[in-house]
Amino acid sequence: MPTPVNVAVVYYSSTGTVATIAKAMAEDAERAGAQVRLRRAAELAPQAAIDSNPAWAENVRATADIPEVSPDDMAWADAVIFGSPTRYGNVTAQLKQFIDTLGGMWQAGQLADKVYSGFTSSATAHGGQESTLLALYNTIHHFGGILVTPGYTDPTKFVDGNPYGTSHVAGQGDNPVGEQTLTAARVQAERVVKFARAIKAGLAAEN
Repeated sequence: MPTPVNVAVVYYSSTGTVATIAKAMAEDAERAGAQVRLRRAAELAPQAAIDSNPAWAENVRATADIPEVSPDDMAWADAVIFGSPTRYGNVTAQLKQFIDTLGGMWQAGQLADKVYSGFTSSATAHGGQESTLLALYNTIHHFGGILVTPGYTDPTKFVDGNPYGTSHVAGQGDNPVGEQTLTAARVQAERVVKFARAIKAGLAAEN
């Protein structure tokens, strides 16, 4: 019987692109045999800013039923897939705010030895996708986490071209998530589940 694996997909999304990818990642991880929690980072922006952008306001309404992430989700997970749109080449303040609350878990060693991976979106092809994922992964090094990225481990990765993680060019909201991005999400989610299962089984065998 395969080793059971818990995967948390933790994301922030303003206008909905990353939310769409996060949902796909969660479904793909579940199909790969994992128990999955889909969680969103709490919104920090003022209501006036949200209301000024119809797509942002709609996404807030559409995802209201998705639970906000808590440290318990991190403790539960064997693997965590973080998602954030790029903000000037870095992760959003909303996701960073949640990560910054994990100091106690980090000090207790509770974030170590888990698998981590990431995905992102940007308005343009050179809008900071790689630097955003690399910035996120710098945090994982401090956790003592195990990075599992897609690399070029599947022929489809030579199509989307991003070895760091699933990414999508959304334009000004006029380029919806399509088959190329969804395929990249599936490849990444399956790889995360595969290695989380192998690492968890190996650690259990040692103990």
